[in-house]
Formats: sequence, C-alpha cells, structure tokens
Amino acid sequence: MKEKLTIAVIGCGNFAINFIDLFKEHPYTEKVYVCDLIPEKAKKYSEKFDVEIIDSFETALADPTINCIANFTQRHLHGDIVIRALKAGKNVYSAVPMAPTVEECQEIVRLVKETGLIYLMGETCYYYPCAMYCREAYKEGKFGEFQYGASQYYHHIDSISYGNRPEERGMPPLLYPTHSTAMILSSVDTYAKRVACFGCKARPDDKAFQKDGNQWNNEYINQYILMELANGGTARVTEARGFGWCKPSSYISGLYGTKGGYEFSNAQHILVEKDMEADPKEDKVFLNDVSDYVNPCEMVKNKDLPDFKEKVANGEWQYYGIAKVQEKEYARLPKEYENIDNGHMGTHKFLIDDFCKAAYTGEMPILNAWFAARANIPGLVAIESAKLGGIPLDVPDCGEAPERTK
Repeated sequence: MKEKLTIAVIGCGNFAINFIDLFKEHPYTEKVYVCDLIPEKAKKYSEKFDVEIIDSFETALADPTINCIANFTQRHLHGDIVIRALKAGKNVYSAVPMAPTVEECQEIVRLVKETGLIYLMGETCYYYPCAMYCREAYKEGKFGEFQYGASQYYHHIDSISYGNRPEERGMPPLLYPTHSTAMILSSVDTYAKRVACFGCKARPDDKAFQKDGNQWNNEYINQYILMELANGGTARVTEARGFGWCKPSSYISGLYGTKGGYEFSNAQHILVEKDMEADPKEDKVFLNDVSDYVNPCEMVKNKDLPDFKEKVANGEWQYYGIAKVQEKEYARLPKEYENIDNGHMGTHKFLIDDFCKAAYTGEMPILNAWFAARANIPGLVAIESAKLGGIPLDVPDCGEAPERTK
C-alpha cells in the first residue's frame, strides 16, 4: 500500500491561505501541519483550518512522519528552503519562483534526480486559459512552424503581495519570471538558449529600487527579455512592477507561426489562420474569435453588459472562474474539491492535485524540477544581461525530465 501524505505547510502568509483546504481534503492526504516564524500567524491558520501547528521548519525536517513540505516562504528564500527539504528526504511543493540563483536551481534538479523525490513548482500561469489554449492550438498545427511569441506579467509593485515588505520591494522583476516564461515556453514546447535584457529604472524617489536600496543592487523596476529559443523561434517576455493595474496581469499577448497567429487584448482572443489553398498573391486568412472558449464561463455569460470591458479590466469574473478550455482538466479533479474555493483563473486545484498525485504515486509531475529550471533560469541570466548593458548571454540548460522518479 502506498504511503499517504503528511504535509507541513511552511509560511502562513496571505497566499498560502488559498491552499490549506486543497492539501487537507485531497484523498491522498493523511495530515496537514502549519508552521510560521510568527506564532500568531500559525495559530490563525490552525484555528481557521483545524490543523495542528509544528513549531519550526527544522522540526518538520527532522520528523520522519512528515513526507512532504509545502513552501510558501518569501520568494528570495525558496532555493535554500527547497534544498534543505530535499536533503531531508521530503517531497516538495513550492510556490514560485524556483530559486534566486542559477546554482540553486541546478542543485534542486540534481537532488531530485539523485533522490527520486518529487518537486513541483506551483506555477499558476501554466494552467491559465490563454496558455492552455495556445498549447492546444500549437499541438493541432494551427500555428504551423513557430516564429515569435510574447508574454508578460504586469503587476505594479504597490499592489503586489511583497510590495510593502522592505526586504523584498527592490527585488529584480526577473527573479520572479515564471508567470511570463512558463506560459510562452510551454505553449510551444521549447526552452531558451540565449537572452538579452534591458530594464527601465525606477524614479529617484522610489528608494527601494536603487543600487544601494536593496540586497540585489537592483535599479530596474521593469525588465524586458528577448529570448532565442531552442526550436528556432524567438520570444519577448516582460516583467513589470512600475505599471500594471487590475486585470489581466499575466497573459500571452501574441503567438505567431507560418500558418497562423493568436492575439489577445482585454477580453478578446483571436486566432487567425492562413488559407493554405489560396493563391499566395491573395494572402487570404480566416479569423476565428475564440473568446467564448478561453474566457471564464461567467465572463462569457455577461459579455453583453454595457460596461463589460470595464468590468473585465477591473478583474470581474477572473480570479475564481473556469473557462471552457480548462474543463477537461477540471473533470479529473477529486470530488472532495467540489465545494472548495479555487483561485488565480481557476488554477489552484490543478496545482495541488498534481502535487498530491505525484507525491503519492511517484509519477513525474508536469511542473517538475526540469520544467521549473527552464522557466526560472532565463530570468536569472537576463538580470545579469541587463547589468551588462543588454549583451546576449547563454542560458544553461538542465535538460529534459526523466519519465519517472521512482
């Protein structure tokens, strides 16, 4: 009989609160603990979710009954937390990003390969409707040979979760790149080989985004990468903290190939396909509005409202809703999830179900360490490119994930 999961949730902040019930109610879970450096936060979680407190991360690592760590600590601490957990023999679910250095990303991959443990990076945007649609259309050949794509995460620092924490406010945007990179790279099943990056410097009155204002010597509040991809195409990724209001914050704005292209703006998703049988001189195309397939179902129901686009721009219907393109994935979720809140464009349930199934069965999850490295490392290399004036730099690659870990 396979061993059920005992999970210690490390970090009881504003984000982890969305996931405790999903861990707790999964049919492969035996028990959930919560832990935080601030005892009051752990107590609040314990009372809200009726789970026990474990007094420290170190205690959780030493406890042989705990076989999983769920990491919801501050972003720049993820590498150290994950590496210590893997070395202690624990399966790891970690919020994004993977780690703040290339070396830590590589070490996580090495440890997962060596130990056969499960690591899953909880990248919500992999399951965003736009990314799922682009993957589907690409596999069906609707784009033809991929040539160019663009994705972005526009989230103003004053409205992001870590914006008011002095120790994190000046963090380089590309230390946290996976909302952008995971969408575009997964859509066309490739990885970055070289990157060049430029940045936009913060205003002088924003003291955190100055070379002497943060631990990274970072002065860029927005960063922009051009990526040379292994499949011969190119992509542009933007991580912005100086602008970006309401929704959508993360999306693929365009994806183009030799036979077709996808474009998105506000609530409109368009697929244009070239008429391959037409006279080349005519250059005829077919336009297909796929908005009803890609937008959340509740959004589609309300599309005739006079203020529909304004409501969309202000985040209406986008956090909890499921889109038609997601329904096949939604159907595989455990029945225990039916009455639990979802989040981030309906993606939270997918992520926790993926982890619990992988940790229980030993099967390789989609968002594994190798995928995580390919989503994270280009951003970390691009930070260095920006410091050097935008010169192109090679991106080290950790390779493909093996089929199984155990």
